[in-house]
Amino acid sequence: MLFNLQRFAAVAGLASQGTKLEYSEDGTKWNEVGGVKTIPDLGGSPQTIDVTTLSSQRQESIEGLQQNQSLAFQCVYKGDNFTALAALSGNHKQYKWKVTFPDGTTSTFTGSFVIKTDSLSTNAALTFTITVTVSDGPYFASSSNQA
Repeated sequence: MLFNLQRFAAVAGLASQGTKLEYSEDGTKWNEVGGVKTIPDLGGSPQTIDVTTLSSQRQESIEGLQQNQSLAFQCVYKGDNFTALAALSGNHKQYKWKVTFPDGTTSTFTGSFVIKTDSLSTNAALTFTITVTVSDGPYFASSSNQA
């Protein structure tokens, strides 16, 4: 994956407002998840491989495989958004997932998921969490709209 950081040099930053989460059974028809409140860190740290030899002055490592992780997305309960996902939760099926940032950049990954309601408190919104067990990805793609 090549990611040209220079594309962002001319921008002061990017607000997260407008970021969306979608899922699909086959990657062609996407269903937007309504009420998304938080999106977790996307990507993973690589494992390290120790290549230190007896002639090394310090420990030496090289980059290994990137670790997959579970991704937890918090959503505000709006009824339909919960009901649609509850019907699919825990079925062990691999879904395609896509996070689209406001500038059109996407992060795609594959994984099964479960949902759970979050703890409740007085005078607080009812929320739930979608936890995706990532089996492939995430992969980042720049928007074709960017200069």
